Amino acid sequence: MPSIILASSSIYRKQLLQRLTNKFKVISPNVNEKKLTNETCKDRALRLATLKAKTISNDNNNSYVIGSDQTAEFDSIQIEKPKNNNESFDQLIKLSGKKVTFYSAVCLINKSKKIEYKDVETIHVRYKILTKSLISSYLSNEEPNGCLGSIKSEGLGMTLLEKIVSNDPTAIIGLPLLSLIKMFELEKIYFNGK
Repeated sequence: MPSIILASSSIYRKQLLQRLTNKFKVISPNVNEKKLTNETCKDRALRLATLKAKTISNDNNNSYVIGSDQTAEFDSIQIEKPKNNNESFDQLIKLSGKKVTFYSAVCLINKSKKIEYKDVETIHVRYKILTKSLISSYLSNEEPNGCLGSIKSEGLGMTLLEKIVSNDPTAIIGLPLLSLIKMFELEKIYFNGK
């Protein structure tokens, strides 16, 4: 099995990759995630996924490095990650009843083999009409700080959503496994047991 590195500090991306294998390392890429001028939401997700993979692959030439990032927007406005429960509350009030589009990007790089694969999964979400009491109850049980759209989709965040439309159910959590599996298959890497 070749060396695999997940370029991420996200516990949720780590848990997703563990569905395929436990034989990988995790290294946080510590990149600047600020939006560039005139950068679309989709382009930002893809750029950051690629930047994370490239940053870690610089010191790990022979490894397959996975970078991933997720962005979201509604009414053509990019959503930022809330830093605390007050920001989450305000964000959820704003997103109540709204359609939100998430972009979950993945990039796989092996520098020594000169390979670079990229893909973006689009996820369409509709939030329920959210009352202040429902939001307060959610925030007393979850801490969605750092979660786009204040939705901790691997937890109770799903209770705030009316609908999710995606070709990959893992993409909403932040690492589109179906795209990643296709990339590994192109490299003839198959996971048969953990």
